[in-house]
Amino acid sequence: MPRSRINGNFIDKTFSIVANILLRIIPTTSGEKEAFTYYRDGVMSAQSEGNYAEALHNYYEAMRLEIDPYDRSYILYNIGLIHTSNGEHTKALEYYFRALERNPFLPQAFNNMAVICHYRGEQAVRQGDSEIAEAWFNQAAEYWKQAIALTPGNYIEAQNWLKITGRFE
Repeated sequence: MPRSRINGNFIDKTFSIVANILLRIIPTTSGEKEAFTYYRDGVMSAQSEGNYAEALHNYYEAMRLEIDPYDRSYILYNIGLIHTSNGEHTKALEYYFRALERNPFLPQAFNNMAVICHYRGEQAVRQGDSEIAEAWFNQAAEYWKQAIALTPGNYIEAQNWLKITGRFE
């Protein structure tokens, strides 16, 4: 039985029911249906429960089956989220970049990349390397500007940080 069917969360169950109905009535290939099932199980079950190994397995299967670049961008983005959660920032950045190659309108990917760069800047400050810190902070600013340009009403804290640090143009 797919994980999404045994999840106890009401919202997840509702999503699963609606998704199953849509899969039956919308004309799609069996490969597209299978890819969506792996994606749904990665997002709605395994990842939300913190079972990152299983979620990654589901996402890799979805990537193997999914051909639409837009849909693949969200799969890649979610793989990046898992690597971020695991502290694997270099891998996370790689997956966010790959997601943005397929869909340049993912403000959440730009935001997460900015957060990683800002974190690395803070690490450099703690290590006493102000030049490296400044480079990381500048890169974070560029990513946040891209996220804000896509969704002007979001990322208020980032906008404030950009203004306070003189990086908002």
